[in-house]
Amino acid sequence: MEETHTRMAEPGIANADFALFRPIVAQAPDAFIFTDKLGAIRLWNRGAEAIFGYTAAEVLGNGLDVIIPERFRRAHWEGFRKAIETGRTKHDRQVLTTRSMHKDGSTLYVDLSFGLIRDEAGAIAGALAVGRDCTARYRSEAALRARIAQLEASAKADPVAHTQSLHDR
Repeated sequence: MEETHTRMAEPGIANADFALFRPIVAQAPDAFIFTDKLGAIRLWNRGAEAIFGYTAAEVLGNGLDVIIPERFRRAHWEGFRKAIETGRTKHDRQVLTTRSMHKDGSTLYVDLSFGLIRDEAGAIAGALAVGRDCTARYRSEAALRARIAQLEASAKADPVAHTQSLHDR
């Protein structure tokens, strides 16, 4: 048993903390999703349930297509297979805002980070995604960008009137 804990220990993680891993992941507010090498969901925590609307029982053993919009699936699975084959993700250590789908069919925007998980022998066991719903922020930023574009177009169309309206405030 001692040997297993020593082999599994990672820098910055005390051996005694391994007992906490399961409740930490299970109760985290962020989504923790792990898929095996074939793309089957093997871990789906409460955060994933809250964000995507599916219970773990509904998705475990299935693929990620339930949360990937159809038009992005081909690119997702090509990237997934390439990462599993090469042992590297295209966006390692980056957080990406991705489009996703809720169980009710609505569009979600989720900040996701991706990583490959290796077993004790160093072989790739699958992929991990950790995510946070950023739909409200994304939509707010999109509305702000649209308003800026509208103001810039207005200023370009009639610079004198635009300048006067700014001074009249």
